[in-house]
Amino acid sequence: MAVLTEASTQQYRQELTVQPQDLERIRRIVGAYLRYWGRDEVVERAAMCVTELLSNVHKHTGSAACVLLLQISPSGVRIVVSDESQDLPVVREPNWFAESGRGMFLISKTVDAWGAEPTSDGKHVWFEIRASSKGVA
Repeated sequence: MAVLTEASTQQYRQELTVQPQDLERIRRIVGAYLRYWGRDEVVERAAMCVTELLSNVHKHTGSAACVLLLQISPSGVRIVVSDESQDLPVVREPNWFAESGRGMFLISKTVDAWGAEPTSDGKHVWFEIRASSKGVA
């Protein structure tokens, strides 16, 4: 774990091996950093979206290894989850009666921006929430 400061951006980075029983602890860590940095208004949405991205790593990649990166800037928060899978997430209209399959749809409706970028060893999936944004939660 490391907290870095670069120019006007504060960061927290953690390498993880995602297991379902760890998600609550990770949500608490994300919330604690966001509150410490004065971003209380985005804690609930950020925690929900981090949970969805980390759950996707556990469910849909061949490895539970990933990296969580929180970045705070004057405009809000950017959170990135990097994993070893080259498969990019897709937003689909969810089947509301199914037990799963709503995660990326919910993220897309909750954040101000999101995306996924392939890397040489997997992908980065990120989202941004502006500090003054109200969002849909």
